Amino acid sequence: MPTARSIPAILLAAALIGLAAGRPQPAAPATDTTLPLLTTLGKAPAAALLSRAQPEPPPGARTLRHQASPVAAQLSAQQSPPSRPARPKFTVPSPRPYLHFARTGPSLTRADHFRVGSITKTFIATVVLQLAAEHRLSLSDPVEHHLPGLIRGPGIDGRTITLRALLTHTSGLYDFAADTKGAVPLTPALAVRTALTHPAAPASRWTYSNTNYVVLGMVIERVTGNSYATEAERRILRPLHLTGTSFPGARTTLPSPHGRAFTGSGRDITALDPRVAGAAGELISTLADLNRFYTALLSGRLLPAPLLREMLNTRPAHGHYGMGIYPHKLPCGTTVWGHNGRIAGSYVRTAATRDGRRVITFRVNTDKLADPALEPALLTAQFCPRAP
Repeated sequence: MPTARSIPAILLAAALIGLAAGRPQPAAPATDTTLPLLTTLGKAPAAALLSRAQPEPPPGARTLRHQASPVAAQLSAQQSPPSRPARPKFTVPSPRPYLHFARTGPSLTRADHFRVGSITKTFIATVVLQLAAEHRLSLSDPVEHHLPGLIRGPGIDGRTITLRALLTHTSGLYDFAADTKGAVPLTPALAVRTALTHPAAPASRWTYSNTNYVVLGMVIERVTGNSYATEAERRILRPLHLTGTSFPGARTTLPSPHGRAFTGSGRDITALDPRVAGAAGELISTLADLNRFYTALLSGRLLPAPLLREMLNTRPAHGHYGMGIYPHKLPCGTTVWGHNGRIAGSYVRTAATRDGRRVITFRVNTDKLADPALEPALLTAQFCPRAP
């Protein structure tokens, strides 16, 4: 029998339970039906996903927006003229996001660290665009301006290739990884020299090339005096508290916790020299960190609005690609933005709505899905409303 002292506590607990029960809960995600197909039809050893959805605030409510990172705040101040202080407004906190984790197959956990491959490119592009916002470089700069003499080859010249062309994969530079198959560690200079042994693609044609982002990593170092890893850590990882994300350099191991990674033939390749990819794909991250990064990027926390629009402009790449990010239109008409990443032993895909309010990252612990149609099917399950 409850005592008189315990009765108020019981009433309070009942009230809290009632409030929790009153909060609308989303239906079981359609992705839970699609995810197991990555291991059955897709032949992956294991797969996992984490989705994030920010509920809409109540009608008429003025919500408290996420505070911009110190770097983004500084960039905005440089872009905007001084103005009178805004009058204080009463706000309510934004509703907490819905998070959903699912996995299939053995050994993968929500907190695992894994290699994200070409998703690294979104981080590199963000740093370059921040430097443009600070007027430390221009997207119209020729590569020669920052790296004199680096690019000279058959039909290609660094004096005619702009940083914008590198960012949008319209430079014509050959992909060095087509020669190395992602298995040979190279210095950035050697990766470029490998690319220059091949003829260039026609000017302005969109041709995806890892060499472009290796060169951008070299540009970041030349402009700032720091490595691209140091700049990304200072500008992105620390302000967003991406504590599970790192640039490993030459370190071949993954931070704990982590699962195992396998080639398509089943060989364990968990230990890997990240210099096979460098600035084009060396990053290590987690499901939660990738979702947090793309949410921050697309909601405007990392770049001033004009440069975010420039990043999402796909016209230079004929609709295929922006700058370190690309769109994908789903059957329901929704367009999502993000990137995929493939490196030995890992395939990852992050996609988000244009405002960053809904985002999903899924991964498999091998570098290829046997059925390529499974990726768009999973994105459709996440972002397209189901028929009643």
